[in-house]
Amino acid sequence: MTGTLDRSGTYLDQLLARVGTSLADDLVPVDIFNDPDVFAAEVDRIFTNNWIFVAHETEIPNPGDFVQRRIGLDTVIVTRDGDGDGGINVLSNYCRHRGSQVCQTDSGNSRFFKCPYHGWTYANNGDLVGTPMMHRAYGQPLDKTRWGLLRAPRVDSRQGFIFASLSADVEPLDKHLGGAGWMLDAFVGLHPQGMRVTGPPDRYRIKADWKTGAENHAGDSYHVPSLHGSMQEIGLAGGVDMVCELGRPYEFENGHAFLGLAWTKMAGPDYTFWGYPSEIKDQFDLTGLDENQIHVATHEGPVVGTIFPNLSFVRATSPDGTGDWTSTYTSFRQFQPIGPGEMEQWNWQLAWNFQSDESLHTDTEMGLLQFGSAGMIEQDDTVAWEGIARSGASPWARRERMAFHFQQGNNSEADQAPDPTWKGPGVRRLTNYGEHNQLHFYRHWLRVMQGGGSNCESD
Repeated sequence: MTGTLDRSGTYLDQLLARVGTSLADDLVPVDIFNDPDVFAAEVDRIFTNNWIFVAHETEIPNPGDFVQRRIGLDTVIVTRDGDGDGGINVLSNYCRHRGSQVCQTDSGNSRFFKCPYHGWTYANNGDLVGTPMMHRAYGQPLDKTRWGLLRAPRVDSRQGFIFASLSADVEPLDKHLGGAGWMLDAFVGLHPQGMRVTGPPDRYRIKADWKTGAENHAGDSYHVPSLHGSMQEIGLAGGVDMVCELGRPYEFENGHAFLGLAWTKMAGPDYTFWGYPSEIKDQFDLTGLDENQIHVATHEGPVVGTIFPNLSFVRATSPDGTGDWTSTYTSFRQFQPIGPGEMEQWNWQLAWNFQSDESLHTDTEMGLLQFGSAGMIEQDDTVAWEGIARSGASPWARRERMAFHFQQGNNSEADQAPDPTWKGPGVRRLTNYGEHNQLHFYRHWLRVMQGGGSNCESD
């Protein structure tokens, strides 16, 4: 059927209904990747009504520390109280007098934020504490709480990762994360000292839809031999032709998805814990993990994953070109929506707190080499992702109601059924042929866009 949808008030409802029909056939309409109505609805329905990652606790370790971050299109200030118990606040960056930004820097330490326009001043917990010429201008102090900066009503953390919700009407963070929290524990909870960021995030704009990055990290290994094959040719990757066969995808509630690899089958029985060298993995403390988490971390650790909607990660080991595996890096990335078909990618490198400076720098440099603003793998991905956004704006594709093919594996001999022996949370499969994780992401996206809650069971 050809023809575009009516741009009346029912346009978005019609499009979302078509997405539902398409997803039932494992297809995804091209329209959702570069559309102003879809984007506006995503900002309103997803980013203002979900738990969104805003910072890592090690970025604000001291009283008065702050970083400026984003939730959807809103700039927010993440602060650690300068007084009291050092609690964490997520504050709107808009002055309550006229709306000017009260914080102009990316990070720092301050007990106060002062609006440059009229000088209203706020404590780092958001309370209004100063108005110039108060007696002449207002006669009496204004209510410091009522006229303070807007505060995110829900703030919580897991394994040092701080999340906030602009809506109070969300389930607790641990319930929202569900199995993804369980996997996060197995991923970064291998030592009681935890992990820390090694520097501020890289930030770079990409003319691509935020969903494309999130979907890719949810578990797309099919692209690796084609898009990243050159990495193996130059000795910076290995086993790229095996990633689908040895993939171990996981689906959890609320659209979260992870992809592990059977490392010991790919690189040998001694290749455990993502290939970390003995001086690192011998210090891991697994006493807080259950037997399924220990198995995952030891033999099939996730290499990519997405916590819905837009927080993803990469952990991989890279060879030095001679066949030796030299560095295991951990990158967390966030796909920040900017506008239809455009996002800003934020990319943090993490390291274990017990690592030596030399080891930390080596892992950070390797992470940036592959997944930084000029990263070798990053350049491959972003070129491909930008093409998707261009197709999403194509008048021809939209007129023909073109849909993307997510039916891989529907007629394959590969056994893609959920693993009946799996005792952990969610769904686990023993191959990554098929596009189950990506469809899982989009089906939850549709539920939220159509007004469904975030507490949805795994597909």
